[in-house]
Amino acid sequence: MGDHQKPRFSFGADPTIRERIRVVSPPAANANIARHLIDMAASQPSRAALKIPRGRTRAGGIDYLILNFADLKIEADNWHVRLAAAGTQRGDRVLVMVRQGLPLIASAFALFQIGAIPIIIDPGMGLKSFLGCVRRSRPRALVGIPLAQIGSRIFFREFSSVEKRVFASSSLMARLPNNGRRAPLEFQTASSAATDLAAILFTSGSTGAPKGVCYEHGMFEAQIRIIRETYQIEPGEIDLPMLPIFALFNPALGMTTIVPEIDPRHPAAVDPEKIIQAIRQENVTNSFGSPTLWRKIGNCCLTKKITLPSLRRVLCAGAPVPGALWESSRTWMPQGRLHSPYGATEALPISTISSDEISPPTANADQRRSGACVGRPVESVEIKIIGITDEAIPTLAHARELPCGEIGEIVGCGPMVTKVYDDNPAATAAAKISDSARTWHRMGDCGYLDVNGRLWFCGRKAERVETGGATLFTELCEHVFRAHPSVGRCALIGLGQRGQQRPAIVIEASPKNADAARAFARELRDLAGSRPETTRITLFYFHPQFPVDVRHNAKIHRLALARWAATANGFDVTTK
Repeated sequence: MGDHQKPRFSFGADPTIRERIRVVSPPAANANIARHLIDMAASQPSRAALKIPRGRTRAGGIDYLILNFADLKIEADNWHVRLAAAGTQRGDRVLVMVRQGLPLIASAFALFQIGAIPIIIDPGMGLKSFLGCVRRSRPRALVGIPLAQIGSRIFFREFSSVEKRVFASSSLMARLPNNGRRAPLEFQTASSAATDLAAILFTSGSTGAPKGVCYEHGMFEAQIRIIRETYQIEPGEIDLPMLPIFALFNPALGMTTIVPEIDPRHPAAVDPEKIIQAIRQENVTNSFGSPTLWRKIGNCCLTKKITLPSLRRVLCAGAPVPGALWESSRTWMPQGRLHSPYGATEALPISTISSDEISPPTANADQRRSGACVGRPVESVEIKIIGITDEAIPTLAHARELPCGEIGEIVGCGPMVTKVYDDNPAATAAAKISDSARTWHRMGDCGYLDVNGRLWFCGRKAERVETGGATLFTELCEHVFRAHPSVGRCALIGLGQRGQQRPAIVIEASPKNADAARAFARELRDLAGSRPETTRITLFYFHPQFPVDVRHNAKIHRLALARWAATANGFDVTTK
């Protein structure tokens, strides 16, 4: 078959499936998020919904399996029938352990249709954490690839709540049971209120144990609306999401999903040339990824003198965007803008900033002076800065709101802000603040609001260093040392008990010997003495490879580095 005769998969070619499945569209008042796929299949059935890479053409292009929105709806319908045949019912908690792309999207929307609760856990968080999440979430059913099914048998204690199993042997696995029926099989999409539980999504656990975040249908609806309006996303755009879960928004946004050639368990190992090829070949207009991934892609573009003119926007989140990335994006994305949405699994987005708002001459200066600017609150979201405390705050009246310019704890409130963690009242009490009928989420970050209403990020609250005489924040200190030409990543840590901690800096580097490390430390101490926020830092460590989060490969595990440093050899430079 020639390169220009790529077959497109369609269940429409199978009349037995067309005859036997008919999903009744939910009433307009139904808040079930599944209705978006039904609407898109009706309004733009022939538009490509999903493109899945399956190899290379003879000419070297990426060969895609293509499904349009009608195909995608039928695949979700098939999943619905298979799940229902296995006994899945409304309200069931269903652990989803399938491949990114079609299996994830189709199975999730089928579960929404049924009214079941998909549980999605980051597969790269490590086995111990993953099993802990499974045990706490108590799934009644498991939808998974064979490896997941085998694992559930091996770790039977953690999976003891599982009563039903549905195998996902391949991306196109959903088939009707062969029971001989020829009449159309009709089923109603579950009627859901905006406050009904839709899904449980687990946090990455970058500064603590992962927690199950309870998302209601109305919260997903608000997220879709805010993302569409904030970034002016139009139906018919083409998205390449480098975080698989973000593909679930695309059917509602009317965007084509290009499944990236990336291992979600090891995203930092991505080959940037494959991502660049997909963007250029498919005229991708939108993409989401961490600063780590986009720095890698951007550097590849600069080295090879490649531009990505089809891109209208890149959403870059998971860690502060470095000044160099803001600046370089103007070169490799000439027709688009880099945006940095700020938020968390529990509340996303609450603010956003674009490269238009950070001019090249001031980007690095702003960060040197004041942390990382993460923009203004998005529509319908309110942000406050309150006094830092590690205690629970039952109501907003118990919090001390701080004035502009004063660093404190960031809290946000809006229609997409989640209310509780799954079966974790202690975590809910620690992270949520009641305010009449509204819920404020404590972001776990420190920062401040400036006189122009912009939010500045100064660091994670759990990673602040309290010496007794001062409180040091990671973003305010680390930028001082990133100015050194030999420093890529560095981390502020605190040794000892909070309130009496000794601050130190860990540099991601491997000096060739102790003398070289000591000389490097003296240069770093010279930098530290040049700024008031770092003048107390005289202790330096060198670590060959920082521990980072798997989801974004951007968040440094500073608390893990502090535990490592407690028994490692550091270099104390008390004098020049």
